[in-house]
Amino acid sequence: MPRAKKPVAKPLLRSGRQTKRWQALDAAHHIHPFTQSNLLAAEGARVITRAKGIYLWDSNGVRIVDGMSGLWCVQIGYGNRELAQAGYDALKQLPYYNHFFKTTNPWTIELAARLTALLPDGHTRLLFADSGSEANDTALKLIRYYWNLKGRPEKKIHLSRALSYHGVTMATASLSGLTPMHPQWDLPFPGFEKVPAPYWYGAKGAGYGDIDPEEFGALVTREMEKKIVDIGPDRIASFSAEPVQGAGGLIVPPANYWPEVMRICRRYDILFHADEVITGFGRTGEWFGSFTYNLQPDIITMAKGLSSGYQPISAISLGSRMGDAIAAAGEELVHGYTYSGHPVACAVALKNVEILKRDGIVTRVKRKIGPYFQRRVREVFADHPLVGEVRGAGMLAAMELVENKAERQSFPKNRNAGTICRDHCFENGLVMRAIRDTMVLAPALIITEVEIEHMLRKAKLCIDLTAKDLGVL
Repeated sequence: MPRAKKPVAKPLLRSGRQTKRWQALDAAHHIHPFTQSNLLAAEGARVITRAKGIYLWDSNGVRIVDGMSGLWCVQIGYGNRELAQAGYDALKQLPYYNHFFKTTNPWTIELAARLTALLPDGHTRLLFADSGSEANDTALKLIRYYWNLKGRPEKKIHLSRALSYHGVTMATASLSGLTPMHPQWDLPFPGFEKVPAPYWYGAKGAGYGDIDPEEFGALVTREMEKKIVDIGPDRIASFSAEPVQGAGGLIVPPANYWPEVMRICRRYDILFHADEVITGFGRTGEWFGSFTYNLQPDIITMAKGLSSGYQPISAISLGSRMGDAIAAAGEELVHGYTYSGHPVACAVALKNVEILKRDGIVTRVKRKIGPYFQRRVREVFADHPLVGEVRGAGMLAAMELVENKAERQSFPKNRNAGTICRDHCFENGLVMRAIRDTMVLAPALIITEVEIEHMLRKAKLCIDLTAKDLGVL
């Protein structure tokens, strides 16, 4: 008797129906961050169902190169079993307890000690939170508290830079220099002032003229100092800055910028807050961007790469000046979150830091894969007719799309160069972020040379297609 034929499965058809169901539910019930909801509902969200290494797979089985490591955070790649096991073991043993009621747990203790050994000298005390926004919000509170403890309550103004990004709470959105974040929420709050970003490539279009990077670095720091003098140094509490500006367009400052900023902060007794949410944990080739640029921060905020994005966790470290004063305050610190130092998140972060160190991943970024990535991005794009500048550091790279390369002239906003390129990325299996008309890559630190070549081929295809759409090629 002939064997009956097995029915032929139709996984793509079934997957397609499931995708449409999920998209409909998402459109009906889920409001996405930084998204125009009606347009996304009409288009349908992309549903990611699994990930491994530098790759994502959507619900239709399409493989995607994640050129942004999530949101600049999946340092050791997706699917790491050691991190999963660390979280599972902690979940079994202590799924949750808080740090109120004179209580702690082993994972939080060990993580705080481990981070202290990696941070700049003097950063021996830490607080934990759950996101970069929470960490930066906490930093602002601690800065104000410090000056109150020192009998300087008039020091309440927080300086930050144009095009900076520090979070989405009411305070951190006010601190951020990305002005489209403000009107919907009636921000910024009073007490937040901006100084220029060290964005040399945009200097000509911003009216600074044809100036070289060193001249521009000196100019913007003079403008910063003038702003401080005009406001009054006795009123300024802090200056917050990312070592490399991320969501503002991946702005890498001229070489003379940071030494002068450090001098200014010291001269006028202004606390320096290093926002290391993106640049921490190997992204620039050092454990922290503060080492890359020889910064001396009074307070550091970190998140993202702390757990490689596997768990929501952030931290705030205090240098000796702030830490000693707050530890000796002799009163209750009226601050904390339900999930501060969550045992499972700390267990995963502890294992993540162990892997970064044990496997030499940070050193590899500094000595091998980071230099390779920077060299190859420039070789592929430096002469491209649509790319005005290639810039980056470590595992951060940006290609700025311009209308006139010789004149460093940007496209008018209605040409939507970045959006066009991003859409080509969606269609061709690549996550490459568009920040205005700057295309950004920040892959996982464990990416291989072969994978970099694969990613850059996709990036070039998408930029070539964009150039054709815009009439450049």
